[in-house]
Amino acid sequence: MSLGGGSQPAIAARAVVDESLGPRRAPAGAGRRPRSLATLVWWIVFVIGVLYFLGPLWATLLFSLKALPFGAAYTNLVNDPLFIQTLLYSFVVGVITIVVSIGLLVPTAYWVRLRLPQARRLIELITLLPFVVPPVILVFGLIRGYKGPPLPLTNSDLGSNVLLIAAYVVLSFPYMYRAIDVGLRAIDVQSLTEASQSLGAGWLRTLWQVILPNIRVSLLSGAFLTLAIVIGEYTVATFLARPAFGPYLALIGGNKAYEPAAASLISFGLTWIAMGFIAVLGRRSRVRVAVAAAH
Repeated sequence: MSLGGGSQPAIAARAVVDESLGPRRAPAGAGRRPRSLATLVWWIVFVIGVLYFLGPLWATLLFSLKALPFGAAYTNLVNDPLFIQTLLYSFVVGVITIVVSIGLLVPTAYWVRLRLPQARRLIELITLLPFVVPPVILVFGLIRGYKGPPLPLTNSDLGSNVLLIAAYVVLSFPYMYRAIDVGLRAIDVQSLTEASQSLGAGWLRTLWQVILPNIRVSLLSGAFLTLAIVIGEYTVATFLARPAFGPYLALIGGNKAYEPAAASLISFGLTWIAMGFIAVLGRRSRVRVAVAAAH
């Protein structure tokens, strides 16, 4: 009895000593193996992704360089006046489309977010319609609707340009509206609006000096997607008989062998330059307009 009773205080004392020493350390290298395995899997996926995207580009580059003499495909493109003309035309149309889309969708998304949250689902449904309605149906509807009175826009170059920009604005709805909506979700629209109006600013000044600076990165993302759509679009520009870059690529693709590959790489390079420009602007615009409520 005395031996059994004496062992219990010894066990309790050992437990107190163990607790005082703190938690026991795991054996060295116990958690390194799963972490290193996850890192290895991540690098494998990354390399596969890089090869998936860069492999076709590398093959396209090698094919475009087969034209003799070396680099003749790129020289022919640069010397072709239609290449510069169509690329510049699509770029200008893309910039105008971006401005019109921002002027139309920013006030709409801002007002829905501020005053009409119940109409948000309806606006989202409307902006997703370009995914349902094919561009060929859209352009035929525009041609039939504006080929005669009261607005015969298809009878002049200016009217056709207006229809082209209108069609591109519609096609950019899903991308531009989503980008703007994400930007508005990231800020406190209600507090910024109330603070701006308490300082005497109107609606236009609030949009221009308070809301737009806070969603600049989102606007740049939507603008990049819109510009990419406009530069590569083929159907609408073809039926409206515009000298756009998409129909030009199709034209040289049916008549020449190496120039289409070179033109695709050039357009891809310009797209990445635009992405870098957006990244630089986004990095410079991290400072937001902040409003502190006084209590």
